[in-house]
Amino acid sequence: MENKLQATIDIGSHSCILLIAAFEDAPATAPAESANSEVETPAASSEAPVAPRKILVPKLQKVEVCRLGEDIYEHGKITPERIQELVNIMTKFRMDLHALGADLKAVAMTEAMRKATNPDEVIEAVEKAVWVKPRVITGEEEGKLTYRSVKEWHGEGNVTIDIGGGSTELSNGDTTFSIPVGALKMFKAMGPIPGPEYKKFIKETFKDLSFKGMTKKPVYLIGGTGTALAMVFLNSQTFDYKAIEGLEMSLADLEAVTTRITNLSKELRAMLPGLGNGRHEVIICGLFWLRSLLEKLRVETFKISTAGLRFGLLYPPEKEPEPKPKKRPAFLKKTDATSETAIPEQVGDDK
Repeated sequence: MENKLQATIDIGSHSCILLIAAFEDAPATAPAESANSEVETPAASSEAPVAPRKILVPKLQKVEVCRLGEDIYEHGKITPERIQELVNIMTKFRMDLHALGADLKAVAMTEAMRKATNPDEVIEAVEKAVWVKPRVITGEEEGKLTYRSVKEWHGEGNVTIDIGGGSTELSNGDTTFSIPVGALKMFKAMGPIPGPEYKKFIKETFKDLSFKGMTKKPVYLIGGTGTALAMVFLNSQTFDYKAIEGLEMSLADLEAVTTRITNLSKELRAMLPGLGNGRHEVIICGLFWLRSLLEKLRVETFKISTAGLRFGLLYPPEKEPEPKPKKRPAFLKKTDATSETAIPEQVGDDK
């Protein structure tokens, strides 16, 4: 029998996240589209028995800062010292997995490893530490899995923004794309507080991007930037996914939190909720970037979700939609049995 506890590991540019979760029957009184809920079976007929709705419930989530993106920025590859730090983190994660008897289903690596010149070396080291071979996923795949995790909890019709250390993924379910901009990458290029050069950076970044089909829709912010923002906003000293999940904020709220954090010294920023372990250095860049994205999406409010890639990896693959039939040329549509064929005769010599 398959173990009830399932786990995934997300190895990003700034941090590594361990998720241990389980699919459980939802309470009978829970609303159909409440946070942390998803329908596992198709709707049944009135005569057929309805299977219990399942929800994916996190049991343990751990975040460790790895800063692989720093090595990419400075060296183009992951250094031996950083690989050892990563191995140490993975070893601690494996001990948690064994202590709880969880099955590790997937290990995903994102932007830092997409850019690294020595991915095989890092993959081999991680596999030895957790006994599962990690997979470097594309930015588009990362965005789709993130959108899936939010869709299962909050339904369709949303846009997800996943701001990581080295890249940002946006998806509305139909369109998904990855922008090679993240909080850590911006910090390395601009320092903790972006200056006048930020306007030029944004103009250049958005120059060839299209947000068609994504504007004026409900937005869910995913990732460490969103979680840290929520904890500062709520003044919550501990991570509580139930309190954060679905938290709605306005652009004015975002501006107020950004101003508050910016006015503090580096030492005081590090003491704010959610800004430990190096997050205080990159958070302002992440919030500047978030504001620019929300303006492009033309929204005044957004919600924060604790879902993300690590959850998306646990859902079974969705059936790919069937391709839409191609439109018939206009000259074919008028053909019938009583009229002349609309297909023109071939002109030219027969050979």
